[in-house]
Amino acid sequence: MPAMTALSKITADLPEWSLSDLYADRADPRIEADIAAARAANDALAALEGQFIAARAEPAKLGELIDRGIVLYEQATDGLWSVGAYASLAASTSRDDPRWAKFEADFRMKSAEIASKSLFFTLELNQLEDGEIAAALEAHPAAARWTPWLRRVRLSRPHELSQELESLLLDRSPAVANWSRLYDDTLAKLRARIGRENLTLPETLNRLSDPEVKKRKAAANALADALAERSETLALCLNTMALEKQVEDRWRKYESPAHGRHLSNEVHAESVAAMVEAVTDAYATTSHRYYALKARVLGKKTLDHWDRNAPLTAAQPRLYDWTEARGIVLESFSALAPKFADGARVFFDRPWIDARPRPGKQSGAYSHPVTAGRHPYVFMNYMGERRDVLTLAHELGHAVHQTLASPLGTLLADTPLTLAETASIFGEGLVFERLLAEAKPEEKLGLLAGRIEDGLNTVVRQIAFHQFETRFHDARQQGELSPEELGGIWLEVMGASLGPAVRLNPGYEHYWAYVSHFAHAPFYVYAYAFGDLLVRALMEKRREDPAGFAPVYERLLAAGGTRTYVEALEPFGLDPRQKSFWAAGCAGIERLVDEFDALVK
Repeated sequence: MPAMTALSKITADLPEWSLSDLYADRADPRIEADIAAARAANDALAALEGQFIAARAEPAKLGELIDRGIVLYEQATDGLWSVGAYASLAASTSRDDPRWAKFEADFRMKSAEIASKSLFFTLELNQLEDGEIAAALEAHPAAARWTPWLRRVRLSRPHELSQELESLLLDRSPAVANWSRLYDDTLAKLRARIGRENLTLPETLNRLSDPEVKKRKAAANALADALAERSETLALCLNTMALEKQVEDRWRKYESPAHGRHLSNEVHAESVAAMVEAVTDAYATTSHRYYALKARVLGKKTLDHWDRNAPLTAAQPRLYDWTEARGIVLESFSALAPKFADGARVFFDRPWIDARPRPGKQSGAYSHPVTAGRHPYVFMNYMGERRDVLTLAHELGHAVHQTLASPLGTLLADTPLTLAETASIFGEGLVFERLLAEAKPEEKLGLLAGRIEDGLNTVVRQIAFHQFETRFHDARQQGELSPEELGGIWLEVMGASLGPAVRLNPGYEHYWAYVSHFAHAPFYVYAYAFGDLLVRALMEKRREDPAGFAPVYERLLAAGGTRTYVEALEPFGLDPRQKSFWAAGCAGIERLVDEFDALVK
């Protein structure tokens, strides 16, 4: 048996979650019981069809109906989301097991069939006038707590279809979702062949930050080959899902392919455009300048694309075992307020984190909130590097946020993406501050480089991803795009964001194919940049008044989805509708580059 490497020792004892708090297995009778309870609540809601319109002239009766209807809607949602979460969580660690794929697909079909009976509900609410709803909430005060949810529902009012068409779209959704499933399954089965090794996608991506340039290059080329072999399938998935979206968008009269995402995020298109403009304006002073400096540090005129996240020295990077990572995260969270550390600690004490990489487990990381009546689960592929410690902090930030908002109930706790990334990115920032404060002088340059690269990956890279999606969806209006055409768009937008100091070597044109957000969450990616720049502004406010900041920040998180992003930032004196707000966040990255430049000189 070969000797264990430092990495294999770290990954050998990592936690795997237990989903028994949800269900014991696929045959657990609680699954059918929860589905039956969801069906019963949904049927009770369906029995109210027509009554909301009939009561529009009776404010007290309408208010009582709205309250009762939303309570039933939430009960049905809780039952379906519990089983759906179990299916998704279990499948994400077993993408090589067709039984989980079938279970997930079969439940998705059953869930759509149940939900179709209550489609009328939001449609009927949106037939009411604003004044009629306001009068109803005033006449029946118990219903007023649902005001934020009603606000979000009514954002889609101009874009809703007839009940028959909405039902058709819902009934077809499981079949459409199979294209996303095929995309995920294809990536989960991907193996990059490097000599005698066959690496999974997470393992290959991790190898791209290896200290040895030969290993990085071999991993980059092997990944390019593996993606090229699958590019026809992955391109077909993207094209098909984009066409489905295009048809639905046309029927809903959305102004742009991203319009639906803006509505679900409760964000103004103008705010997103201002952010994109501010970030692209800052390319030269952030990413272009930094990569030129990094090339100088590495003794090169230009960086190959596999050098983008390379460590600054050939020495093996420090690895953090799970116990160290746990301590760093909890101590960092405690520096903000003990309550945040206590909220994260329970996830280490219980089997609620799945961190061990293994065959069949999909790439990426997330915190799944399940429902407000359940606890979240944290998913990641921990490899022991500094970035993995930050990822752990990121996902636990989500988990703490989801836990703080849970008393609101599932519907009100659900947070738009524009605010959902706040606690996660803030958690990363807290951990970095601790790592930098404890670093030895000779370690500071590498840590600073890592922090800059994390910022560039979260802001510049995600905006480049957003521009790739925008150009792809615009081009898809004219017809299907080949893998080569997708690669061409990819090279243009990534080249513009990385700048002249980074060489996009042959094979990089296939790298669009592993960004799974393009497949199952179109236009999700800008939320990462939105959240990062927003958090940079919040961290500046914390520096001004650490003691006063924590309780106001806690209230922001505990508010879940009850406030818009504009309302949430008002207590901090911040206005994200202005380009200057986003430019200030970019200036924060520029200042880090200035510090790096000073150390390099």
